[in-house]
Amino acid sequence: MRQLSTVALVFLAALVGLNPDIRERVGYTFAPSAEAAFEIGQRHFDSSEPGRYDIDKAEGYLQEAYIQNPSLLYLNHQMARIAFLRGKFHTALWYIDKEIKLQGESFPNAYYMRGLIQGYMGRYEEAAADYGFFLTSHPESWAGLNDYAWVLLKAGRPQEAADATERGLANFPNNAWLLNTSAIAHYESGNIALAQERIDAAAIAVENITEAEWLKAYPGNDPKIARVGIDTLRASTQQNMHTIAIAKGKE
Repeated sequence: MRQLSTVALVFLAALVGLNPDIRERVGYTFAPSAEAAFEIGQRHFDSSEPGRYDIDKAEGYLQEAYIQNPSLLYLNHQMARIAFLRGKFHTALWYIDKEIKLQGESFPNAYYMRGLIQGYMGRYEEAAADYGFFLTSHPESWAGLNDYAWVLLKAGRPQEAADATERGLANFPNNAWLLNTSAIAHYESGNIALAQERIDAAAIAVENITEAEWLKAYPGNDPKIARVGIDTLRASTQQNMHTIAIAKGKE
């Protein structure tokens, strides 16, 4: 036993100097569990730590957790997020439905995720209902209100979309996402003057977005594409500004 303890100590000492990912894998190999795999998967799916972010490793560990305990709380939610980012919307919907079955209404974030998935699948009315439920417990979530407005616009309900963005702007008046969506909502509602006001403010706000703010708005996305995401939002704002300017010129 004394010899084994010495070997173990030497092994552990060497382990400390290994690459974090190797140390992580070796540690998991010696003490595998669904919870441990889930924790490691989470670590590699955290946009706030760009050096550790790796969606492939995250998915691999989460799949290991799933094999061991498919009913582990929050696991199906994370599997849904990864499937969504990979564009596998039906798979993502399957996972998020399972999370909702496991947790019911006690985990509103799952409804937010399902709303996002259904929005990308073109199921706008169902998405709006899920976002609406999420907002009953998170009424001041600017991201929730912005995404809710997005699916309402897609569902042909621009005035409700405009109202949703106004709720968000009451607390986040300089939010580029809300201002941009609000501009389009008011444009489609026929209020061109207010649409112009909102898009002018959005054009200023979007220039001040940092990569850290973008990553906070899109948790789980690859930190490497933050700059591309910001540029895309800026391009969208410019396009909307052009569209509204044309409409204003016709008044």
